[in-house]
Amino acid sequence: MGLAHPTKSVQSLGFNKELQKNNKNRGRSKQRRKLFLDVLASHTLSCELTSSNSPSLMATASDPEQPIVSFTDKGEINNVREPLLKGEHHPENYSIRSAILPFLFPAFGGLLYGYDIGATSSATISIESATFSGISWYDLSSVQLGLVTSGSLYGALIGSAVAFKIADWLGRRRELIVSALFYFVGALVTAFAPVYVIMVIGRLLYGVGIGLAMHAAPMYIAETAPSQIRGQLISLKEFFIVFGMLVGYTVGSLLVETVAGWRYMYGVSAPLAVIMGIGMWWLPSSPRWILLCAIQGKGELQGLREKAICCLCQLRGAAIGDSAPRQVDDILSELSQLSEEKEATIGEMLQGKCLKALTIGAGLILFQQITGQPSVLYYAAKIFQDAGFSAAADATRASVFLALLKLIMTGVAVVVVDKLGRRPLLLGGVSGIAISLFLLGSYYTYLGNVPAVAVTALLLYVGCYQLSFGPIGWLMISEIFPLRVRGRGLSISVLVNFGANALVAFAFSPLQVLLGAGTVFFIFGGIAVLSLLFIFFIIPETKGLTLEEIEAKYL
Repeated sequence: MGLAHPTKSVQSLGFNKELQKNNKNRGRSKQRRKLFLDVLASHTLSCELTSSNSPSLMATASDPEQPIVSFTDKGEINNVREPLLKGEHHPENYSIRSAILPFLFPAFGGLLYGYDIGATSSATISIESATFSGISWYDLSSVQLGLVTSGSLYGALIGSAVAFKIADWLGRRRELIVSALFYFVGALVTAFAPVYVIMVIGRLLYGVGIGLAMHAAPMYIAETAPSQIRGQLISLKEFFIVFGMLVGYTVGSLLVETVAGWRYMYGVSAPLAVIMGIGMWWLPSSPRWILLCAIQGKGELQGLREKAICCLCQLRGAAIGDSAPRQVDDILSELSQLSEEKEATIGEMLQGKCLKALTIGAGLILFQQITGQPSVLYYAAKIFQDAGFSAAADATRASVFLALLKLIMTGVAVVVVDKLGRRPLLLGGVSGIAISLFLLGSYYTYLGNVPAVAVTALLLYVGCYQLSFGPIGWLMISEIFPLRVRGRGLSISVLVNFGANALVAFAFSPLQVLLGAGTVFFIFGGIAVLSLLFIFFIIPETKGLTLEEIEAKYL
């Protein structure tokens, strides 16, 4: 008998090793799931066992969310899924008072982001002023000034990319603490910058804080908020961004004629970052993140379960009563049945339900930016000036006026989002955006002598954007991703957000010169129509559902 071919033998050996490795991983996964079921059953026994001689353990009819847990002939525990959607789910007990702080401190991340947008518009004027800059290097080129303006945006791109790797390891709470640290250091470095290069470094550091905050804040709020008011709280984060813009515009208008006023504008962020950091240090970790660590074998299951119960009690306050263990076990059960015990690879992000969630989240965020939001606001001051509003001809005052409108309309969205739902606001708001963009295109092409058309279109665009894309975009990406890929999914979506924002802002001026402003706005209007079709056929309604129910129903 001849010897086996050496290459085939090596290949067979490699294959066998890979097979053994896969079997070993499957075995570990089964062991973790069996351990989880054992722990869950031990806690359910005290509540659900109707007879000490009963051969099976069944969820009661009044508790349709509980899994059906039974013993096999071999004495092993067998879990049969009883979907959450088969009955009424338990309402989450909470008080508005206990929900405030778990929302407020993460929302400071959005406030600091919005403040930077508002303050920078006046800070660039101050820096370029020979009289008020207080520096000898005030004569900056357009490229240098552009780096000051967009430095935080590039930093945010870096922060979003970093979040993809470290988010699930750090956890939502610690990521927000790190974000506050970057905010603080970036603000101080910028404010005390002795030379231009140091200022740009400070802007980049501050931007990393933005990227981490805009990634972690929606996740923390979504995972800790009661499902009944989750939409309102995440939309309220957008309200904080707009409020931060208004504060930035106001502070900038007050300090723009102060010597070295730009240093004070950027320095104001530092104490706010300290408040955010201390607040997040005091808040508990997300119970869902703790439970994800538990079912992925990153700690002792029983201990992590108890920690999750403790954190949930701290988040809900006295209103939760004695229902915290049941809520934690409900979440654990659903996570186990939804196959959350494995960490997602990059390849898995592009297939199955992960791809579907990514299409919904990143697609909505992409349309949020490529419908021209940065470009429309770019034209705001000129439109007011053409309309003859002398009091608003100054760019700063026009910006304050628009920020007030954005704040009011975001407040409306916050009030109605959990009553009307996500889809109605998106469909109605984006329809208004499309109309406003076609009106702006018409103004710059045919109706140049009717400035009232442009003003109406501008106000319609800003109002409809804040009712739809503004708050609902961030809300949807915080809800739609399965827990085990939520960190990576959100980081991709945030990366798409800042990347598309930078692309639109960069491309608008060349396109305007090449095609004309009217044609560019018509193109944006066509994209808005496409986004309407995307929303109608792809975006689900998530109002009133828990995060686990969203995954079970739509993914």
